[in-house]
Amino acid sequence: MAIEMKVPAVGESITEVTVATWNKKEGDHVKLDEVLCELESDKATFELPAEAEGVLHIVAKEGDVLPIGAVICTIEAGGTTASVKVADAAPAAAVAAPAPAPAPAPAAGPTSVLEVKVPAVGESITEVTVSVWNKKTGDSVSLDEVLCELESDKATFELPAESAGVLEIVAESGTVVPIGGILARITVGGSVAAAAPAPAAAPSAPAAPASSGDATYAAGHPSPAAAKILDEKGISAASVVGSGVGGRITKEDAVSAVKPASAPAPAASAPAAPAAPAGGTRREKMSSLRKTVARRLVAVKNETAMLTTFNEVDMKPVMDLRGKYKDKFKEKHGVGLGFMSFFTKAVCVALKEYPSVNAKIDGDEIVFHDYCDISIAVSAPKGLVVPVIRSAENLSLAGIESEVVRLAGKARENKLSLEEMSGGTFTITNGGVFGSMLSTPIINAPQVAILGMHNIVERPVVVDGQIVIRPIMYLALSYDHRIIDGRESVSFLVRLKQLLEDPARLLLDI
Repeated sequence: MAIEMKVPAVGESITEVTVATWNKKEGDHVKLDEVLCELESDKATFELPAEAEGVLHIVAKEGDVLPIGAVICTIEAGGTTASVKVADAAPAAAVAAPAPAPAPAPAAGPTSVLEVKVPAVGESITEVTVSVWNKKTGDSVSLDEVLCELESDKATFELPAESAGVLEIVAESGTVVPIGGILARITVGGSVAAAAPAPAAAPSAPAAPASSGDATYAAGHPSPAAAKILDEKGISAASVVGSGVGGRITKEDAVSAVKPASAPAPAASAPAAPAAPAGGTRREKMSSLRKTVARRLVAVKNETAMLTTFNEVDMKPVMDLRGKYKDKFKEKHGVGLGFMSFFTKAVCVALKEYPSVNAKIDGDEIVFHDYCDISIAVSAPKGLVVPVIRSAENLSLAGIESEVVRLAGKARENKLSLEEMSGGTFTITNGGVFGSMLSTPIINAPQVAILGMHNIVERPVVVDGQIVIRPIMYLALSYDHRIIDGRESVSFLVRLKQLLEDPARLLLDI
């Protein structure tokens, strides 16, 4: 009896899916709940498990677009594959001339294949790049042993083995894989192919004594992650002293390595040919993280109706308040009183009044957030990262400053977790710390707005009919015009200006 497998309903607004990858072939015997294929919609990738045990007959091929309810395949319950007939040929093979038989291999236990897939690593992350594999195909791996490093546009993280077994790599280094995509397979209970008995070799000269430790851990040999870092820095492994097992160069050794200064060339004793021009070019391979960031930024520019509006803020009231209380503030709370806490607090007030600035687009719907998870752009060694201050509207100025210090410190040490960088509703970026006067920041998708702070410069302004010198900062708000109108964006910046030029409003909530 054949059972029809159909495209399930996968969401209220999804009407069709694409068959991405078949994990089984025509005629394969499949088990109940075994993953048959992966289906893709415009929102996510998901797996299709078998509804019964039997023989698979594929109806829709990879790349086919199917409506909800269409037949993908059929399963002939109780069927068997034709491949079992191969066993009939075994007696015929036994008639061969007698020959010395190798010692029988120990009987292997039952084996199963575990698919290693890209885990869900954040609300807005849809794909990752395989940075470097720490193991090779055919290697035996242990439970929780790190298999490879994966990079998203926000962070680099390690992928541990979910079981012990023999590794088969599917996605090589540099491959971009969607969330849920297959990275490798682990044969659980299997043995490494190299363990099969080999024919006896002719007598030869005695082998050299084995060195202590594994050959892959020889002195001066970098780990895969270390080799990648040294290659990006243009540093030869021969110039780095390893601190790992047997003198192996670790990732930490590579991070701290400095390119040695080149020795001066000896003076020529004879007339030499004319020297090449002093100017030149240098090429460096773009890192996977940088390529992913570039791809996402271009996508944001192409997929949103991004527009930027500007305003200026007289920072004298905030600076006067900081100057008066900064010593007592630090003495009581243990952190300095910076500008970021004032801006974050003011942003939370303005977001409550203009909720569309604190929203996101999901298909044909607008999702409004009743909380303010503020993303703070921080410059880290590997690039820009955006950790999140959770429920910032409920924090005091001291609480915000403590979170900024904590997250910035973890960013500089590359210790931010994916949870700490996911789920923000609005972003603040401060180009002023690098001397930027004005910019048009790019939206941090799926958010719909980002505030750009800039440097503070003393400028002549008119106050009460008099020209005075005041410390002025330019503000920029980039926003998605699809759901934020010009009136709301301008009013949002004006509200920020009011709160920052009269910080007592933040305390009195007016």
